[in-house]
Amino acid sequence: MKVDGVLFDKDGTLFDFRATWDVWVADVIETLSGGDAALAGAIAGAARYDLETRRFDPESPIIAGTNREAAELLCSVLPGRNVDEVEQYLMITAARAPLAPAVPLAPFLSGLTGRGLRLGVMTNDTEFGAHAHLESAGVAAHFEFIAGFDSGHGAKPEPGPLLAFAAATGLRPGRVVMVGDSPHDLIAGRAAGMQTVGVLTGPAGHEDLTPWADMVLPDIGHLSAWVEV
Repeated sequence: MKVDGVLFDKDGTLFDFRATWDVWVADVIETLSGGDAALAGAIAGAARYDLETRRFDPESPIIAGTNREAAELLCSVLPGRNVDEVEQYLMITAARAPLAPAVPLAPFLSGLTGRGLRLGVMTNDTEFGAHAHLESAGVAAHFEFIAGFDSGHGAKPEPGPLLAFAAATGLRPGRVVMVGDSPHDLIAGRAAGMQTVGVLTGPAGHEDLTPWADMVLPDIGHLSAWVEV
């Protein structure tokens, strides 16, 4: 076995990004714009979201950013709106977003823990949102560590939250694999001295992940075979 622990990103990794967040942000833009087409266009432009195709640009800063960063970005085109209020709105609505698991999560995660692997989640979403999504999917109990950007450990691509997982589980960073769909995830993993696996269930392509990944897989379902090689 290559690893003793697996730290997962959430959005685009455990949950398919486009099926979840491309849908959610369309509703966010409609609500924040109040039906004003010009304002909706401005919000979409700031978010780098195509209103016609209803898809994020893979380079959108919202994809790998924190909720706070997303709120600040949106407020740059929402004069008079309070950043704290928009951040709170994003947190609450994101926690209710329609979830599309990348694979059937319960049997997949049970298979990993059954091999003795220690599991965690580190997301640049809020800790509130992470718990809400994992509870909704019925898999929160599989994870010993669940952290968001606001959990006190920092945010990716900094290594701090990844090292917090290693400390919480008593594992050596080199025996942990960071699994994520964005360069932010994998850069953080490299900085923490962990192994890194990229997955293609987010907006980033193979060529975006390869420079930072020990392996790029179609989705997390292929991880079980990889850890046994």
